Amino acid sequence: MPRLAPRSVHGPGRPASWVRVSRALLTALLVLGVGGCVTEENGKPVAKTVAKPVDPQEVERLARIHLELAGGYFGRGQSNDALDEVRKALAAKPDLAAAYNLRGLVYASLNDDEHALESFRRALQLAAHDGDTHHNYGWFLCQRQRFGEADAEFAQALAEPTYRGGSRTMLAQGVCQARSGELAEAERTLSRAYELDPANPSTAVNLAEVLYRRGEFERALFYVRRVNTKEDLASAQTLWLAMRIEHRLGQDQQVQDTGARLRSRFPQSREALLFEKGRFDE
Repeated sequence: MPRLAPRSVHGPGRPASWVRVSRALLTALLVLGVGGCVTEENGKPVAKTVAKPVDPQEVERLARIHLELAGGYFGRGQSNDALDEVRKALAAKPDLAAAYNLRGLVYASLNDDEHALESFRRALQLAAHDGDTHHNYGWFLCQRQRFGEADAEFAQALAEPTYRGGSRTMLAQGVCQARSGELAEAERTLSRAYELDPANPSTAVNLAEVLYRRGEFERALFYVRRVNTKEDLASAQTLWLAMRIEHRLGQDQQVQDTGARLRSRFPQSREALLFEKGRFDE
């Protein structure tokens, strides 16, 4: 089953572009200006520095810059660098909920469940109605097989009136329901996700998998073929799913045709080996 890339921080998801900031600019932003005044000590004038008031807008801007950089590092798999930037963002603005949300994702990727939980919960303390955080927290719980809690978080995300990631959350929720064995509920959820975003191949494949497991072979074949007709979307897993369905339907010629395509494109795959051995039930 295709892996989902859980959503990240910022608006409906991870920022569309990362802000590139030079070291010099970051250094300049980090330095708080000081102003001078003169006092007297033993009758002699002595310069005394006094910190200038911090501009809240500049603090917010600095925190967001570090958060953007953290997201960029995380997207490239540089988790430790991402954490460093998240720390800087929180040093500038300790109540930035999006930073805790991203920190939760990073710690989850490092299998540091304790700090991931702490981060997601802190994010929700600061922004209880943030749909993205509920989604990310739900997916984290699903991966830890805490299915009931995960479903509640997905439902909370979907209930937020300003949340715009409905189809994405329904996809994650449906996958989680299928993992827990709730196939009828998973079918309903994934069908709604497909109605909202029929172009998403992950939704089509996961819906096809659920329908296959429920014995709805004709319907399952419809959805997986929509993916396999596009060369850039078809994979060893999607071709193998189609072959398993065709085998159940007794479509021997289609099985051989899809198998030839599988051998040609993914000759070293596990699925190609299973096809050669005729092990369609694995």
